[in-house]
Amino acid sequence: MKTKLNLTINSKLIPRSKLFAKKKGKSVSQLVEELLEKELEKDKINFTDKWLGELNLIEGEDARFKYLKERYNL
Repeated sequence: MKTKLNLTINSKLIPRSKLFAKKKGKSVSQLVEELLEKELEKDKINFTDKWLGELNLIEGEDARFKYLKERYNL
C-alpha cells in the first residue's frame, strides 16, 4: 500500500531531482523509496550479529550439539 509523505528539501535540489528521475525513467518518489530501502537494508541487523558473544555454550553429550559445534567451529 502506498501512502503520501511530504518531504522538505532544499529548493535547488527539486529541479535536479526531477531531471535525474526522468533520466532514470522513474518518479522522484520511486527514487526516494529505493534509496530508503537500500539504506534500511544496510542498517538491518541479522540474528548472528545481534547475538554474537551473548550466548554461552554448555558442553553436553548430545550428538546434535557435537555436530553443530564442529560445523560452526564453536
